[in-house]
Amino acid sequence: MADTARTISFPTSISDVRRLPFWMPVFWVLMGLGAYASYLRLFQGLGAVTNLSDRFPWGLWIGFDVLCGVGLAAGGFTLVAAVHIFNLERYKPILRPAILTAFLGYVLVVVALMFDLGRPDRIWHPLVMWNPHSVMFEVAWCVMLYTTVLALEFVPAVCERFGWKSPLNVLRTISLPVVILGVILSTLHQSSLGSLYLIVPEKLYPLWYTPLMPVLFYISAICVGLAMTIFESWHSSREFGRYIELPLLAGMARLLAVLLSTYVTLRLVDLYERGGLGLVLVPRTETYLWLLEMGLLIAPALLLFSFRVRHNPSALYACALMVIFGFIANRLNVSVTGMEAGLGVHYVPKWTEIAVTLAVVALGFAIFRFAARHLPVFEEGKTP
Repeated sequence: MADTARTISFPTSISDVRRLPFWMPVFWVLMGLGAYASYLRLFQGLGAVTNLSDRFPWGLWIGFDVLCGVGLAAGGFTLVAAVHIFNLERYKPILRPAILTAFLGYVLVVVALMFDLGRPDRIWHPLVMWNPHSVMFEVAWCVMLYTTVLALEFVPAVCERFGWKSPLNVLRTISLPVVILGVILSTLHQSSLGSLYLIVPEKLYPLWYTPLMPVLFYISAICVGLAMTIFESWHSSREFGRYIELPLLAGMARLLAVLLSTYVTLRLVDLYERGGLGLVLVPRTETYLWLLEMGLLIAPALLLFSFRVRHNPSALYACALMVIFGFIANRLNVSVTGMEAGLGVHYVPKWTEIAVTLAVVALGFAIFRFAARHLPVFEEGKTP
């Protein structure tokens, strides 16, 4: 049955939403804790704010802030490719919010890297100290270039807001090459993040180590990008009193179901071919976390094939949340759980690591809300 065109509005009034009696104090508490942790990081070093060590040098700030942050921003290149390369113009109303989400995601990834690098003042070194044989070098360049591309893709909204016609005309002229470059760059580094772990076959637990990791990272990034678009559209509808673009989201959800099914099938077939299915029966922490991760991805993969689920805003949102948390579980399992098992170490992040991460996430939500209120992010060009 074809997805029918209709829109859903939420009964919550915009005046009720704007009060935010709970979230504003939480936001400022997170900012305060993040500022204190930042002070400790700047003046006392990594040892004062993290539980990292020479044996386990990558923790929450890489596993969540970078690996998850880059993937959660994948909705930008997915929607841009759909609208500008495949000419699916019906998705244009949700394109700018997706680009804004992606741009903020990448900017905040760079911010998080400034915390994790031992010498953040040297973050510019890959620009002049080339090592083309390094996967990290390629990721660094792709992230820098793609962040610039996302800025160029979002600048037209700023030009429209302030009536800057000349820059807007220039940006429209170069838009197609910029879009193609952005899709290529995003494809490269989404898969390259998985390639980083190909060099540690003895250090990563077999439930997650696979030669297919670059492919799996790329497919899962597209999946979570679509889920994040649904997540953002649902919350924007509630926050700004807008209609939720249900026909568009339902179409995306149908594609998401296919991609999730492909991803899960690849994971299981690959595990079988490598003789690792027996590990699923071993009663240990890694097994339980792998089952949690797969359950969070298999459930929406099955549910989203249902027409009724795709056209129910609450059910659609619940499925998007499961995909997002399943994706986060996968990246943390690869970067933390699997590496712990392989190295025989135990890592628990300090509260200051968690404080920085929560502050970065809260800052992203706050900047999105501010931009959506003052720039023509949505198709209508304004919010109530």
